[in-house]
Amino acid sequence: MDARYRIAKILICALLPLCVAPVLKAQSLMDGQMEVRNLAVSRQEDKLFVSLDLDVSALKVGTNREVVFAPTLSKGEHLIELPAVMVAGRNRYYHHLRNKSAVSLDRLYRSGEQDVIEYRLVVPYERWMTKAALNVSNTTNGCCGTPILNDVALLENVLPEKDAMAFFPEYVYIRPKAEQKINQIEGSAYIDFPVNRTELYPEYRRNPQELKKILATIDAVREDADTRILGISIKGYASPEGSYTNNVRLAKGRTATLKEYVRGQYHFPDSLFTTSYEPEDWEGLRRFVEGSGLTYRDEILRLIDSDMEPDAKDRKIKVTYRNDYAYLLREVYPGLRHSDYMVRYEVRAYTDPEEIKRLLRTQPQKLSLQEMYLVAQDMEPGSEEYNETFEIAVRMFPGDATANLNAANTAMRLGNLPLAEKYLEKAGDTSEAVYARGIHAALSGNYEAAETLLKEADRKGQEKAKEMLKRLEEVRKSLE
Repeated sequence: MDARYRIAKILICALLPLCVAPVLKAQSLMDGQMEVRNLAVSRQEDKLFVSLDLDVSALKVGTNREVVFAPTLSKGEHLIELPAVMVAGRNRYYHHLRNKSAVSLDRLYRSGEQDVIEYRLVVPYERWMTKAALNVSNTTNGCCGTPILNDVALLENVLPEKDAMAFFPEYVYIRPKAEQKINQIEGSAYIDFPVNRTELYPEYRRNPQELKKILATIDAVREDADTRILGISIKGYASPEGSYTNNVRLAKGRTATLKEYVRGQYHFPDSLFTTSYEPEDWEGLRRFVEGSGLTYRDEILRLIDSDMEPDAKDRKIKVTYRNDYAYLLREVYPGLRHSDYMVRYEVRAYTDPEEIKRLLRTQPQKLSLQEMYLVAQDMEPGSEEYNETFEIAVRMFPGDATANLNAANTAMRLGNLPLAEKYLEKAGDTSEAVYARGIHAALSGNYEAAETLLKEADRKGQEKAKEMLKRLEEVRKSLE
């Protein structure tokens, strides 16, 4: 099956709900030997879609004969001959195959081999097609004798005036800038150290599992041929009990020990690592207390937020709220002694469209916005994979203005105006974003707002805005 035909089929299935002429009852051709079913015509933007099923199950074609189904669009002096379908008997079928007939091979069928032929077509829309007629000629040819011709009107008005006057926009997508792809993976490990010591024992308590977490994160990047580690950072935390000075020593020393352990596993250069430490994790303690049901929750929060010195603060909580403090010391403080780590890495650039498509399905986090955009240019606008590409892009880059603008355009194409509005809130204020908001207003029926926004987009240099303003004016006049 021709690739363009497959694309047309996808588009028609997606777009027929938009601005569609009624699906008519079945129509017989050639004294009932052929039947046209599910006939529908629609317009979307600058394209006209024709869809019908041609039932040829009752058609009997002699071995040296052929039947040509040739649709046309016409109105007054305008006429477009649409691609014909041929059903041929055995000899005529192979004759066309051998001689590379003018009939497109994807529309050539051998009699008796197919009961229903799906006819799907996309043609550029022109204004005269409003109220145009869709006719079909059926010609029976043979090696001898005169061709038999039958003309039938399938549809007298393929696109009613009210549908032709609907607002059909052109969408403007932005090509993202090329950027270095720097990603990072983060995690927390809870390494057990002997009381008041900084030595690390890999087999001590739960250390085997916690150290494995760190190494597994590094391995996930290190063993991927598409990535290169740029840096590893480790930040150690101690809990608030004990003296602040001693906690500085513990947090700093334990962080350095953990770094050396990790470095030794891979023989990484020291320059690859950065370390820092937090002597007492008061922020972590505050997060827990705020969400807890402690008896003196509010009072403890006020102490945590106070300007008291750390040692005095911890002592005050301990002395004043003994039961709550005992609970914190037993259940919460151990979790405040943790080491946060981050692996920062670079992903190589991708240029092969098929590889990018595979990664879109399996590892979209490896792709840049630009790579997603570039592969979308190889897809048919409006197709399922095209729309999905921009949806993936905005999921991977939810705060990016370009990703949100392109996703808004896709949502509007699909008729999902509430989702498009959500994306447009984060699309920025470029001429393309203002233009898209104007399109959204027009599709929502708010023509005054649409006009204001499109004029602003025009002032900002968006070249499509003038044409959309003309279309908008035509629609508004048609409603008067």
